[in-house]
Amino acid sequence: MSRILACIDASTYATSVVDLAAWAAKGLGVDVELLHIVQRKDAIAARHDHSGAIGLGVKSELLEELTRIEEAAGRLAIEEGRILLDAGIERLKGHGVTVSSMHLHGGIVETIVEREADAGLLVIGKRGASGQFAMEHIGSKVERVVRASDKPVLIAPREFKQTPRSVVIAYDDSAAATRAVAMVAASPLFSGLPVHLVSAGVREPDGHDILARAAEPLRMAGFSVDTFVDEGKPEQVIPDYLMANADSILVMGAYGHSPLRTLIVGSTTTTMIRTVHVPVLLVR
Repeated sequence: MSRILACIDASTYATSVVDLAAWAAKGLGVDVELLHIVQRKDAIAARHDHSGAIGLGVKSELLEELTRIEEAAGRLAIEEGRILLDAGIERLKGHGVTVSSMHLHGGIVETIVEREADAGLLVIGKRGASGQFAMEHIGSKVERVVRASDKPVLIAPREFKQTPRSVVIAYDDSAAATRAVAMVAASPLFSGLPVHLVSAGVREPDGHDILARAAEPLRMAGFSVDTFVDEGKPEQVIPDYLMANADSILVMGAYGHSPLRTLIVGSTTTTMIRTVHVPVLLVR
């Protein structure tokens, strides 16, 4: 892995993104690229103007006013990004991590996908600045990034107070879940951490057979592995399990072929990401 790409904005998740990226960088022995994107905004839409309903002369004046407002907002966004990057760089260096930064204009999803090309891991917050108070949703940009990214995506919770002391893998026997197990088994990021394999919505003894197969490569890699099976709904079982293991990181396949699939990237919200309060690593 060459580096970690950590994306920050003006949301309260920026500190968690930086601290989580620092933890991952130290565990993996790589550098961090800190990215802030200035997204062009539509000034008319932002002001909810209905300029098509007024006379041509007024529209010309309005256009000039909106242009001035947009230029001023653009300068403010650039300065805000510079301040955020400077603070993030200082915090990462305080963690002993080597860091570079990029301050770019463009579409958020497209820019992230472009910059992640030579990164091995992407770190983002659960919500961005525009979703600050949308407590029942993950950010719409987060959902789009997860869909578009080819890299593992590490999603930061609002607060990241302690480094993970265990790994919880939500396992459904899908190809993506199997890749998640393989990643944990091979990555130095999880070295020495106990692993909990959790499966929901399956009947015994099949669930235990599935987890026994999944646990084998982890145990061969030297991990201590516990397994847990529950016939309840995954969106209830896994958050409940994490409440009892609040010092964990959750690792999941980004796409599956069971009820877990709808919990990762849904059309409106991601139930799993929304309801847990630990870092979530999504593996494609």
